[in-house]
Amino acid sequence: MTLSESLAGLPAFFLYFGLALALLAVFLALYLAVTPYNELRLIRQGNAAAAISLAGAIIGFVLPLARAVTQSVSALDLVAWGGVALIVQIVVFFLVGKLVPRFPEAIKNGQIAAATLLAALAVAVGLLNAAAMTT
Repeated sequence: MTLSESLAGLPAFFLYFGLALALLAVFLALYLAVTPYNELRLIRQGNAAAAISLAGAIIGFVLPLARAVTQSVSALDLVAWGGVALIVQIVVFFLVGKLVPRFPEAIKNGQIAAATLLAALAVAVGLLNAAAMTT
């Protein structure tokens, strides 16, 4: 196999990788917009709870997004499944807010327990979301 044959898939790689990064950026922008606290400011201040909860949401989103990259039949298919993953993670955030009283205050106050619950649920639901994607 020649080098040019090995690199024949490079345009598709750049397309799918670029779309996945763009979807991640959209997810972060929307997620940060819907949460009632400023995660980035809290993280800059050393708030581990904000970092844990945001990290869980990112991983929970990227797991099904990675699955979508591997099985999508087109760029539009990838964007559609990425949209599903995005919605699912935002729903998880709001559901945890229903389970944990005063959840936003818990994150603002650096309460690791609340953040860990959100992160664990975000990753667990992300795994289920990825597993549920079928071709």
